[in-house]
Amino acid sequence: MVPQQTLNLTGQVALISGAGVGIGRAVAMALGKAGAFIGIHYYSSEASALSLLDEFAAQDIKAMLLPADLTNETEANAVVDSLVAKAGRLDILVNNSGGLVKRAKIEDCTLENWNKSLDINLTSAFLVTKRAIPHLRATGNGRIVNLLSLSVQTGGANGGGAYAAAKGGLMVFTHTLAKELAPQVRTNSVMPGTVETQHHEIHSTPEMMENYRKQTPLGRNTYAEEVASAVHFLASDMSSHINGALIDISGGRFLR
Repeated sequence: MVPQQTLNLTGQVALISGAGVGIGRAVAMALGKAGAFIGIHYYSSEASALSLLDEFAAQDIKAMLLPADLTNETEANAVVDSLVAKAGRLDILVNNSGGLVKRAKIEDCTLENWNKSLDINLTSAFLVTKRAIPHLRATGNGRIVNLLSLSVQTGGANGGGAYAAAKGGLMVFTHTLAKELAPQVRTNSVMPGTVETQHHEIHSTPEMMENYRKQTPLGRNTYAEEVASAVHFLASDMSSHINGALIDISGGRFLR
């Protein structure tokens, strides 16, 4: 029998790490509008997370705030436990939290930069996922979506090597989970290109952003909402037989 095919997430519960800003915020909004109860995790972006919670309240979307340092096992566990205690279940986990610590070529990269890059982009996903697995399995139809980066193809251009290595690890982690957790849980990933978010406002110059646009066949960089649409698809039953896959959302910038 063909499984139900729908984008509707009514009655389901989703945890989005790093949901206060950028791609995470767009993902939270997309899944919330689809009917899911949203766990809004944030670390430093409290004002933006509170603003998102207000937007949800205005649209009658159920949600809760989950502040935490996800590189700390106790705090990561508490995020999952608090959401399940409040909402009663966990169906969807989106590992979005992370970022570029500091641009540095490998020969100039400090151990502190390297370790922090791995911690915030990879270890955080490991800790949250580990705690979430029993709850995702219990639904019989759990879904995990991991946010990668185009840097896994480029090797981290312009001094982003430590970040790229961490995201590359997250890509392999996706494959591991896809094998270990199936059939009760499906695990996939999305690989955004250069997204017009605060991340690049901080770490990329206007000249770099313009060069990225010129390198893209579709003639522009990616919008966070376009990434969110792909995550929504993978988090829904529309992708019922997709497991261990990667969706490239870069406008064809690095066609192979």
